[in-house]
Amino acid sequence: MPRSPIDTTIPDLSGQRAVVTGASDGIGLGIASKLAAAGAEVLLPVRNTAKGEAAIAAILREHPTADVSLRALDLSSLASVAALGETLREEDMPIRILVNNAGVMTPPDRQTTADGFELQFGTNHLGHFALVAELLPLLIAGHARVTSQISVAANSGSINWDDLQWERSYDGMKAYSQSKIAFGLFGLELDRRSQVNGWNITSNLSHPGIAPTNLLAARAELGRDRETLGRKVIRTLSERGILVGTVDTAQLPALYAATSSDAERGKFYGPRGLGHVGGGPGEQKLYSRLRDPEAATRIWQISERLTTSFTS
Repeated sequence: MPRSPIDTTIPDLSGQRAVVTGASDGIGLGIASKLAAAGAEVLLPVRNTAKGEAAIAAILREHPTADVSLRALDLSSLASVAALGETLREEDMPIRILVNNAGVMTPPDRQTTADGFELQFGTNHLGHFALVAELLPLLIAGHARVTSQISVAANSGSINWDDLQWERSYDGMKAYSQSKIAFGLFGLELDRRSQVNGWNITSNLSHPGIAPTNLLAARAELGRDRETLGRKVIRTLSERGILVGTVDTAQLPALYAATSSDAERGKFYGPRGLGHVGGGPGEQKLYSRLRDPEAATRIWQISERLTTSFTS
């Protein structure tokens, strides 16, 4: 059963290296800023350098002594993921915290990654799967906490096992749900494999609820020239304090999952308000689609084959 409300105070993270994907704006930027304020050395792997530099500037305006820096990463390219892995392994600094936060959502038409995967499955799931593979030695060395940010969308839909890349038919929302279910199964399987293999990695899941982030904003690169109606509704509700959360509250589950000594391995954290779409963080009941260890093993094996980089 979900537990009572929890303390969201972030402990002292001095001397710890943290990596946050999707930190150039929105929830990810807030997570990175708060980790930096707690003393962590925070890396922001970003696709858009200009947005990344603006994010760094925003963090430093609020926390002038913060230790924050950019690295290049495009999660929709396995070559880019491999390049970041090589860079960080050469730096040879253990990673204590990895927050897998980046994502794309519901392009109106089917798009593919640089490697030919359906964009949402390839970015949200496979890109992060490959990133953990590349960083595995550093995560082991850092006794890392890996928190993977899924979505309320993982509580609906299913994995389209017979057509993972949505080549025969495409439904943007169903493909998004699939990517987040797969990603959640991966996060849980990572923790199981860590325990079996003695990796000393603790893996758990979080979700931000519903908040007016940029996932559904106008994104020309996704073929979306204006924000969606859903985002307009969410923004209006958020501004009026009705049901959904804010960008600030949406950061809290991942921050708790990634930093608290009370956050447990293999558990799931999200907003505790009505419908679990807003409010302060708390432990959540695991979505039914994430409870099958056989499905988790299956998606791990498929992902390993597709990315060809994980060593078990």
